[in-house]
Amino acid sequence: MSLHIRNARVLTLIPGGGPAGGARPRRGAALRDLGVIAHGDVLVDAGKISAVGPALQAPADAEVLEANGRVLMPGFVDCHTQACWAGDRLNEWEAELEGGPGRAQPQTDAGLPIIMGAVRAATRKQLAAYLRERLETMLRGGTTTIEVKSGFGLTTEAELKMLRAIQRTAHEWPGTVVPTALLGQGVEGADEDHVKMVLKEMLPAVSQEFPGITVDACCDEGAWPVEPCGRLLERARKRSHPIRVQADRFRSLGMVPEALRLGVTSISHLEASTKADLTLLAQSHAMGVILPGTGFHAGRRQARAGFFVDTGGALALATGCNPISAPLQSMPFALALAVRSCGLTPAEAIVAGTVNAAAALGFTDRGTIEPGQRADLILLHHRDERMLAYEVGGNPVDLVICGGVPIPPRPAVPSRPAAEVQSPVGA
Repeated sequence: MSLHIRNARVLTLIPGGGPAGGARPRRGAALRDLGVIAHGDVLVDAGKISAVGPALQAPADAEVLEANGRVLMPGFVDCHTQACWAGDRLNEWEAELEGGPGRAQPQTDAGLPIIMGAVRAATRKQLAAYLRERLETMLRGGTTTIEVKSGFGLTTEAELKMLRAIQRTAHEWPGTVVPTALLGQGVEGADEDHVKMVLKEMLPAVSQEFPGITVDACCDEGAWPVEPCGRLLERARKRSHPIRVQADRFRSLGMVPEALRLGVTSISHLEASTKADLTLLAQSHAMGVILPGTGFHAGRRQARAGFFVDTGGALALATGCNPISAPLQSMPFALALAVRSCGLTPAEAIVAGTVNAAAALGFTDRGTIEPGQRADLILLHHRDERMLAYEVGGNPVDLVICGGVPIPPRPAVPSRPAAEVQSPVGA
């Protein structure tokens, strides 16, 4: 299928206009250079970008899409989510709200047992269906590549079921799903007994069925301490798994230097990281991934992303979508939060949610608009990309092109007859 997108404000995300692709991930001033072609065309053929520039000549049989000066940019890459789950924690959340503005904020994700129970009770087919529904919503918000972690099972059987559900959905969705095995998130029973089970049973089982999958761990209060996190990541690395870690959401426990010593590809959260932690991370090859939705939902501190960028760090941005601490499926809203609360400029947030987020997942074939790249593109309603961060709520994306194919509008849910509509609870 050939497409000719005409008369767009094209954000190529190639600093200075070249060389093609440039260094990945972007750091420093390159995070603020969107490589704008004010009046440009983009040609797409066989799922890839074939040409970019002003007033291009397209094949006679190409489908023409008129942008009318609106922003055309790469699709969002959501590089950190736990979008596969069952159940909810609405009752618990409402009870927390009833505590009033002065209530003590919990220091851990207390909703994990509720979601864990629902995940264990769900079938693989049900988990895949729940995930697919969320992915459809995220796709229409401009997310064309997404990482999805396990982590809500806590038993070998349940974690494998989650990973199988993620894998199944990856084959059905038009975008790209990247599964991650989050094996160190919570504990069940005695802490050390659970850690030993993960190391001796869960990790080998995951390695056998999903060789080469990235292994993740969460180091924080209420999660895993530094030492067992280090043991898990070291053993995963020896089994040829790339490794990531989540750290410093509530407190800086010393995981950042340990994670860098182990060779992680990225460190997520960083809300409580010290300036020394952030400087050390900025000087490394690892990515820093901020999740502004978690701080927003819980009313907590946010990561000092502006300082991290100014120190030379490679920054990525994600929704962190999960049912406990970040019920957020919109990358545009995550961008708006990052600009308001984390010290980023709109341009820095755009780069962090596209080309840098792609780099965090190991992709070099997306995140920029240049010949040879996968044609994952979004056309905004707006003619100024800063509206992505300025406007809050709603969907700024007019059209999504995924793998070179325009995504049709989602069909409306048919209304039910009045007799089938139930009254609200308590009505």
